[in-house]
Amino acid sequence: METYFLKNEDILKFYERLNQEYELFVPVKAKSALKLNCDCKPIVPTDDFSIKKFSQVKKEEIVFSDYRSTEPIRSFFTQYKEEVSVFFEGEDSKGKKERPLALCGVKNCDIFALKIQDFVFLGGSEVDAAYKARRDTTLIIASDCPQFKNVCFCRAFDINPFPTEGYDFNFSPLTNGYLVDVASQKASSIAFSLKDVLVPATLGQLSGRSSKRESVVRRLDDYLTQYQIPKKEKLQDIVVSGHNSTVWQNESRTCVECNGCVFICDTCHCFLLSDDSSSGNARRLRLWDGCLLKNFTKVAGGANPLKLRYMRLRNRFLKKFDFFISNLGIQACCGCGRCIDVCPGKIDIRRILKILHESRQVQPEVVG
Repeated sequence: METYFLKNEDILKFYERLNQEYELFVPVKAKSALKLNCDCKPIVPTDDFSIKKFSQVKKEEIVFSDYRSTEPIRSFFTQYKEEVSVFFEGEDSKGKKERPLALCGVKNCDIFALKIQDFVFLGGSEVDAAYKARRDTTLIIASDCPQFKNVCFCRAFDINPFPTEGYDFNFSPLTNGYLVDVASQKASSIAFSLKDVLVPATLGQLSGRSSKRESVVRRLDDYLTQYQIPKKEKLQDIVVSGHNSTVWQNESRTCVECNGCVFICDTCHCFLLSDDSSSGNARRLRLWDGCLLKNFTKVAGGANPLKLRYMRLRNRFLKKFDFFISNLGIQACCGCGRCIDVCPGKIDIRRILKILHESRQVQPEVVG
C-alpha cells in the first residue's frame, strides 16, 4: 500500500477523475428531521451527513464527513426494492448497463458491516448475482472519523474509527489536506493518472495522522464509559442467558413497529420475495424485510412463533449477538448507532446490552 498527500484545493480534481468512469457519490451535510435528545457528557456533534450523487450536488456542498452517513452502506448493494428475476450481471431490471459505483465517505463501521453482507449474499452455496456484480465493481473511498456522533459506539466492539482494510482509497484529514492510502490495483491506476496532485507522504505527515487517530480513539473510549457497554467477548453469553429477562417487555413498550431500526441498520439483510403481475408480466421482486414486523415469521397456516412484540425484539438481538457469533465469529453490529438515531421509541441498543450484562452479574452462582 502506498500513501500520498493531497492538498485541500485539489480534492475536486480527484472527484472529477472518479466521475469519468464511476457513478460517484460524495458526502454532504444533511438536515436531520429527528434530533436525539442526549444528556450525556461531554456534548458531541449531532450533525448528519448524507451521500449524494456528485452530478446532483453543488461543488461547494461537498464536505469531509466527520463520521458515518445517515444511509447504511448496504443500500448501495441491495436496493430496498428491486426485480431479481431478470437480473443479468452488471445490468439492472430493465436491462440497462449499471455504471460502477464510487462511494466516498465510507467509514470503518460500514466496512465492518460489509463482512456480514458478504457472508449472507456471497458466502453460501448460492451467490447473489446482483450483489456480487455491484460489490466487485464498486470503488470504496473510505475515510477516518476525526469526530464521533453521540450515538456512535464502535469502540465498544474494538472497531476503530479509522479503517485498515476493506477499501480502495482511504482519506485521513490533516490541517491543509489529506493523506490518501492507495490499497488496490483499481486505486493504483487512478492514483497514477493523478500523479500531478498526489505527492508521497512524509514521515511527519504520517506521524501527525497517528496522533490524530490515537486522540479520537482515546476520546471515544472515555465517552463510552458512561454507557458501560459489555465487552464483545461477553455479548453472546449475556444475550443468550437473558432470554427470560424483563428487559425485552420493558423496552418493547415504546416500540411502534416502524421497522426503522432494521431498514437503517448496516448489517441487517433479511428480504421478502414477492411475485407481482400487475403490469401484465410476472415479476419477482426482492423487498427489504425485518424481524420486528409482525408478519415476518408468520407461516402459511397462520401460526407465528414470534407473535408478540417483545419476542421480536429479543430475536433481533439473538440474531446479532448469538447466531452470527456462532456462525461467523463476529457480532452483527458495527456500533454505528443509526438504530438509536432513528427510533421514535428511544430504544437504545447500548442500554439493553448494559441491562443484560448487569442482570447476568447479579445472578447467584449454583453451588454443588
